[in-house]
Amino acid sequence: MSDSPSANDELGFDPEALRAKYRAERDKRLRDEGTRQFIAPAGDFRHFADDPYAEPGFTRTPLSDEVNILIIGGGFAGLSAGAALRKRGITGIRIVEKGGDFGGTWYWNRYPGIQCDIEAYIYLPLLEETGYMPSERYARGPEIWEHARRIARHFVLYDDALFQTAVTELTWLEDERKWLVRTDRGDAFKARHVIRTNGILDRPKLPGIPGITAFKGHIFHTSRWDYAYTGGDSTGGLTGLADKRVAIIGTGATAIQAVPHLARHAKHLYVIQRTPSGIDARGNRPTDPDWWKTLEPGWQRRRRDNFVALTTGMPQDEDMVADGWTDTMRALGDFERAAGMSPSELQAQRELADFAKMNQIRRRIEDLVEDPATAEALKPWYRQFCKRPCFNDDYLPAFNRDNVDLIDTDGKGLEAFTEDGFLFGGKVHPVDCVIFATGFDFGNAYGSGAQQKGHPIFGRGGASLADEWGAGMRTLHGFYSAGFPNLFHMGGSQNGLAFNLTYCLDEQAEHIADVLALARDRDATLVEPTAEAEAEWVATIRAKDKSFQNFQRECTPGNFNDEGKVGSAISRSDEYYGGGPIAFYALIREWRAAGLKGLTIT
Repeated sequence: MSDSPSANDELGFDPEALRAKYRAERDKRLRDEGTRQFIAPAGDFRHFADDPYAEPGFTRTPLSDEVNILIIGGGFAGLSAGAALRKRGITGIRIVEKGGDFGGTWYWNRYPGIQCDIEAYIYLPLLEETGYMPSERYARGPEIWEHARRIARHFVLYDDALFQTAVTELTWLEDERKWLVRTDRGDAFKARHVIRTNGILDRPKLPGIPGITAFKGHIFHTSRWDYAYTGGDSTGGLTGLADKRVAIIGTGATAIQAVPHLARHAKHLYVIQRTPSGIDARGNRPTDPDWWKTLEPGWQRRRRDNFVALTTGMPQDEDMVADGWTDTMRALGDFERAAGMSPSELQAQRELADFAKMNQIRRRIEDLVEDPATAEALKPWYRQFCKRPCFNDDYLPAFNRDNVDLIDTDGKGLEAFTEDGFLFGGKVHPVDCVIFATGFDFGNAYGSGAQQKGHPIFGRGGASLADEWGAGMRTLHGFYSAGFPNLFHMGGSQNGLAFNLTYCLDEQAEHIADVLALARDRDATLVEPTAEAEAEWVATIRAKDKSFQNFQRECTPGNFNDEGKVGSAISRSDEYYGGGPIAFYALIREWRAAGLKGLTIT
């Protein structure tokens, strides 16, 4: 499409000017160290990953028994896996969870304002099975955590769960066809099969700002919120901050929800921004019980499928969810209905629709933030899905308060910490408390990342999974790897990834449970892909259409593109099925029905 003056007049904006602005804003944020600019919670920073919620002094006798299936992780992935196994009558299940209870992300994250940003009716798993109706369209953190525990109770998963326990090593015992599982509680038990569900939103990461250990005030991460210091709870009431100067570092999805509460209660609040988020309206509302009663069996699956299809660019005749996530994608999907449109023409049309949507996001900031300079600094200059979109009705108005200052670092971050506060623009800003809203270590299982996530894995012949994946992940369908029998992975790598992650986790859990039920029915003791099937799948993953990778390369640095390092040999952002999640999960259902070619079950 031409960017001629007449075309620009019709659009109401200049696409080339926006492209140039986006590139300039991206370039100023690119850093050579990529993800190495962050600090892991280890060594002097290990306490940032401690569990402040579990009762201290917990002890138990180490176990040396055997189980059929070990599930590592008690978040929604582990719960979905446990539920899927229970539904198939599979017994001998043990769940090991490093936290003090089930919940995963929703156990660790209890910051004020915490709330799901995906509609609760499609985000919360197993609503039909548990008979639960969320109280609001976008449920709050405590309600979501309680639903996790509801699932565990409903499917009797508490009975053999080990909490406050972290797996430290997995070793394959070839003669027994079992895994030897060691933990930090001294356990050394055996498991026929292991399902790894280690999440990505539990292990906090810290910004590598010079002098971080010099600060003498109070300091914590949002995923380990210190209510003993702030007062209140996840609904607010942070009365302990009435005489405190507070700095929160980060302006992603967590900060968007916490800042309004901090602004309401702190004596003074500094919001430290490197890259602004795109923030659309939330419009939360209570669930209508009369509407809920009209839902017919299978409604959640249909609603989830519809949402995922729309948010991955697949046209649908109906938008069942009709929220901010699907708003842009409805328009983008309409372009696919245009007869005779080439892929390049479709991409051009999508870019224009994206520009129009982000212009609307930027105008909303102007409407809600009174100070023009602050409003300008809060504007996001990138394509909508370069960063996770945010939805909140209270964040932007918080900057109209006299006690709130935005410290926009123009993409650079803070200069340093001092004993009394933070240094920016050559000036020290004294604060009493620093809160890191800097996200999580997304290291999953890539090279040394497998070690960083807590447990080395040694397969057949003592081979290390970290070494085997040193140049990139190698799996069949993202679930299993040659040389590591009876080991299953859950997550977003080398399979179908969607914004509604619980949709993917439920699909994966059902698939793994079907495979394990088949192994049970055959009295099989080994499940392993052939090296040829694994190599073919890896080639499929890496030969996919590169248009999305090109999109990410143009994005502002962030988690989605490995801080601007997209396309590297071990890039997480490149490890997904190019056909999208709907197509991927259809593919594996057909693969199962056709006989599981390439998977050995003996």
